[in-house]
Amino acid sequence: MMKWLFLFALPMLFLACTKPAEPHTEIVLGTVCTVNAFKDGTKALYDELFATLSDIDDKFSTQKPYSELVALHDSAGIHPRTVSNDVFFVVQQACHFSALTDGAFDITIGPLVSLWGINTDHARIPTVQEIARALPLINWHHIMLDEKNTQIYLQQPEMSLDAGAIAKGYAADALVQILHAKNVRQALIDLGGNIYVFGKKSDGSPWRVGIKNPEHPYGTPLLVLTTEETSVVTSGVYERFLEQDGVHYHHILDKQTGYPVDNNLLSVTVVAPSSLTADALSTGLFVLGKEKGLEHAEKIGVEAIFIDDSRTIWTTPRIRNSLELLQEGYTFEK
Repeated sequence: MMKWLFLFALPMLFLACTKPAEPHTEIVLGTVCTVNAFKDGTKALYDELFATLSDIDDKFSTQKPYSELVALHDSAGIHPRTVSNDVFFVVQQACHFSALTDGAFDITIGPLVSLWGINTDHARIPTVQEIARALPLINWHHIMLDEKNTQIYLQQPEMSLDAGAIAKGYAADALVQILHAKNVRQALIDLGGNIYVFGKKSDGSPWRVGIKNPEHPYGTPLLVLTTEETSVVTSGVYERFLEQDGVHYHHILDKQTGYPVDNNLLSVTVVAPSSLTADALSTGLFVLGKEKGLEHAEKIGVEAIFIDDSRTIWTTPRIRNSLELLQEGYTFEK
């Protein structure tokens, strides 16, 4: 799922009097991806980074017939499938976050995502009968993992995985490993809104990351987060949606009802050292709702920001003092 976040920063703030290298942008993972390695940005570095993104896309896409997720769907209920280390690790982590969120995050939501087709050319509202057939297929407990042989078995026929809420986080973390190996000093990673601020700014000041106003996502950021190296990922109702007969159907689906989650939340932002963690939990905490979501965020040990339709901002305690509110009409929960 696409997670959009506006990066509120100007290159000249990071590099003092030295002109930064041009950032590199490509469309991959189904979205616009940009990396700016500033002084250390070279063609060789960007080629390696985007080759890594393309490889991850090939493995996790549900639209490419040769992807490993498509192969897992084809063998569901028939036999285990040997997968790459990348796919095994991500699915293993997905099960971990399913357990942490009481199943609110569930990578087996693929049949439901496919039915709705939001952000595709076949987006539509499924029938009640179609949803009823899809819901029994969604159960992360029916994923069998064989770590020794890196095999995955989906126990029910027609089960399918959708990694839209975790693969971009994994990809961002993979790029961070390359940046460390290449001794890159500072970089900005934006994978369709999955943000990672890497290293330290040249002037020693913290990074400033803008968090969108979910009601006006393409205007001035609602909040600015001051932070050190970390990942910042948002899930919101404004990211991908279908409108029909005046009704807004967003892309974060409830596996209990088969319809978009309806809990008065507009967006959830998670801040964590691992982008995979932030990616998975921004969706999982959104599904849980603000009360349970905040409880889980504190228990897991990540920072989170919830914005609801009453224009109230709820946060985990430690992050509150790192946030600056830029717009009127919104208030922090006391």
